[in-house]
Amino acid sequence: MGIFTRSYAAAMRWSRHPHAPRYLAGLSYAESSFFPVPVDIMLAPMSLAQRDRAWRFALIATLFSVLGGITGYFAGYFAMDLLEPWIHRFGYWERYQETIAWFHEWGIWVIFIAGFSPVPYKVFTITAGALNMALLPFILISLLARGARFYAVSALMLWGGEKMESQLHKYMDIIGWITVIVILLAYLIYKLN
Repeated sequence: MGIFTRSYAAAMRWSRHPHAPRYLAGLSYAESSFFPVPVDIMLAPMSLAQRDRAWRFALIATLFSVLGGITGYFAGYFAMDLLEPWIHRFGYWERYQETIAWFHEWGIWVIFIAGFSPVPYKVFTITAGALNMALLPFILISLLARGARFYAVSALMLWGGEKMESQLHKYMDIIGWITVIVILLAYLIYKLN
């Protein structure tokens, strides 16, 4: 069993635990700074199981994800020299270089794309700090993007129930990439006019 399979199974167990909101907060924080498992796999079943608390769960995921993003930002800002060997070791160096290019091309909006889509948000948080991006815009765009994503997950669970949960897990990457393409097309249309 691989690391992703074990992590996925652990997150599903945590979603049913009495302390699930605490685990959700921890997972949201960790996923934005270093952990590879997306928050959605815990948020979706929690929102489905406790529908009256779905919006609260989305808020927890948003706030702690942004706190994790701020941690990643400060890690990039203060400790990029220490992080660089780890970025190489875990195979993120090419993504890091691509992320730098995206920042130069798209500016702050790359944070929105990374925060909402399945693109590894943690790489963008570290890069934002390493590139000395202004902190307040970083936080505001992160709140908007992560909030949009997590509230959408909770809303889909409330609207679609168990059927939606299985479809969300099955098609999360496709939905995320379609969203990225739509945002990029809108930006290109805006730039050309």
